[in-house]
Amino acid sequence: MIKITLFGSTGLIGNEILKLLENDNYFENINVVSRKHIDLNSKKSKLNIIDFSDYKAYLKAVDGSDVVLASIGTTQSKVRFNKKKYREIDFGIISNAIKACKEKNVKHFSFVSSAGADINHISFYLKLKGEIEKEVQSQQLNSSTVYRPSLLLGDRKENRFGEKIAQIIIPLISFLFPDNYKPIKALNVAKAMVNESKNYESGFKIYHYNEILKLS
Repeated sequence: MIKITLFGSTGLIGNEILKLLENDNYFENINVVSRKHIDLNSKKSKLNIIDFSDYKAYLKAVDGSDVVLASIGTTQSKVRFNKKKYREIDFGIISNAIKACKEKNVKHFSFVSSAGADINHISFYLKLKGEIEKEVQSQQLNSSTVYRPSLLLGDRKENRFGEKIAQIIIPLISFLFPDNYKPIKALNVAKAMVNESKNYESGFKIYHYNEILKLS
């Protein structure tokens, strides 16, 4: 029986991942980790509400998992432009999750980063994403993967006016962009993550636009 754990099921990519898992017979046990109650649509899915500031809760959450997927992230507006709080969420959750995976011998871990992630970047956001990637790599899990999509296409539950405008305009001119920065459907990222979790390779890998499309 394949047990898979998902962090971030309410986000754009995470929600797509959850729907794919629930309709895929390969996965018989879906562990959905959340900080609050959410409705699940499959008997295979089990909700695991935890305190994201409690490391022991992560250990219990990933215990027995073969694969852990994470699509976690916040926005500046949600944390009222508090960079410390932003870091606590984006870096803190992934850091705790990957350490727990290492301790509990999880076979494969994959998570969503961002195109342009770079620990030396001047941008707070891209620098932070680079730091998260380095943290995951440092744990030397048997198999771990970074997904680096650019602008995500899809319908979000929350209203992000600027992003909605970008989703309309940027695809029209995306032929001008380097491949790694082309917009991509959240569903394609989700499909890539689910597909790879069935046939992952050892080591630390980073997937960009073309690799994501191929996997999906």
